[in-house]
Amino acid sequence: MPVEVTPEREQEAGSCCVEPAEQPSADQIPVELSPAVHAFLKALASSTRQRIMLLFARGAELSVGQVADLAGLAQPRASVYLAELKRGGMLTSRKDGKVVLYRGDRATTAHLLNELQTYLRYCC
Repeated sequence: MPVEVTPEREQEAGSCCVEPAEQPSADQIPVELSPAVHAFLKALASSTRQRIMLLFARGAELSVGQVADLAGLAQPRASVYLAELKRGGMLTSRKDGKVVLYRGDRATTAHLLNELQTYLRYCC
């Protein structure tokens, strides 16, 4: 059953966004998104990459082989997806011997989301 959007519901929906403490000056309003935010959005544009990101919930650290197994992908394809997510700032990696382990990068993701939110706050 569709949910009717009333003024009250519209106000509730808007309450998820944090308003800035002070309005930025005209020279601080973003004119366009940074290349980092573009890479972030590109990485999120794939439903498969979105599914892969869910594998990293609660701080999980996974190898390419583990991601391939869990996501039902060939290892080379999983490697390509992980590289795109890393370029998008959502993953970080470290070497453990010969194995590369990936983990979600909360700090970078939060920063990029904040930049995107700031941009959307002034353009829309």
